[in-house]
Amino acid sequence: MSVSIDGSLGEGGGQILRTSLSLSLVTGKAFRIENLRAGREKPGLLRQHLTAVLAAAEISGAEVKGATLGSTSVTFSPGKVRAGEYRFAVGTAGSATLVFQTVFPALMLADGTSKVVFEGGTHNQTAPPYHFLAEVFVPLIERMGPKVELKFERYGFYPAGGGRFSAEIHPVANLRPLHLGERVEITSRRVLAIVANLPLHIAQREVETAGDLLNWDPESRHTEMTKNSAGPGNVTMVEIKTTEAEGSEITEICTAFGQLGLSAETVGSQAAHEAREYLVSRAAAGEHLADQLLLPISLAASGSFTAVKMNLHARTNLEVIGKFLPVRFAITQHDDFVRVEATQPLR
Repeated sequence: MSVSIDGSLGEGGGQILRTSLSLSLVTGKAFRIENLRAGREKPGLLRQHLTAVLAAAEISGAEVKGATLGSTSVTFSPGKVRAGEYRFAVGTAGSATLVFQTVFPALMLADGTSKVVFEGGTHNQTAPPYHFLAEVFVPLIERMGPKVELKFERYGFYPAGGGRFSAEIHPVANLRPLHLGERVEITSRRVLAIVANLPLHIAQREVETAGDLLNWDPESRHTEMTKNSAGPGNVTMVEIKTTEAEGSEITEICTAFGQLGLSAETVGSQAAHEAREYLVSRAAAGEHLADQLLLPISLAASGSFTAVKMNLHARTNLEVIGKFLPVRFAITQHDDFVRVEATQPLR
């Protein structure tokens, strides 16, 4: 039985396609999506979305229709997921980290170890940067059982792209539930600004702005200058390590990107603003991490976390998950956070 999906659902973006691909691979259910990315200025498949479709097809021997640039409908019929060695290149600055997140759920439940190289954008607007994968997302997934060895090789900023990283994925047969309670204590904090093929003073102004707004000491402010990038680029990240009610440590990273016409002070302010929104809440997960935890917790059929908020992106993700998996979520609002809990599959 094929799952039918309206790509204009909710926020109408590429996450609807990526979640559908991930869950199709894991469940073996075929799907057809119409009105693909209907909520975007340029509807249909862009290069990074097409790469995700082709990557999902390659690891499962899927039959695919509509896998062309600009296509607004895709039919995907997966075969059995095959562990192995793969290389997926976006070919533009489109996000390679989102391609990783598309195939990762299936490979972390496959029948053997996989080694995968990803090429394209590593630090993009509207996508988790590589640092977020390595320091925030993957450590939480490893608590559920899989082991992931990430290796960073080259930065990929917009518009040049050309970034590269690899992942060695050691799977498990069944995922353990993940539970993240309220945040209790900050254990470390850092502001890091990176400039690639740009003057260092840009990064210095960004960390000074963010550090001052957060009232953090000079020892928490760091800069990095690199030429390990195909083109210029700039990112500022606020990293916050805390403990949560269950006693485990979690990391959150709030990110802002430099771009033409945007002052370094504005970039630093944007990163600090997101960090302050996180810090005034007792939530363990920031807004973007909350969205990314929904799928793995659904696959475990049990788990919970506290989050700053559940935005439209996350709520759309929940609707897509519900089309593939019989898992229900309870979302309860507290004073300064929401609690999200997945329960056993519906009978």
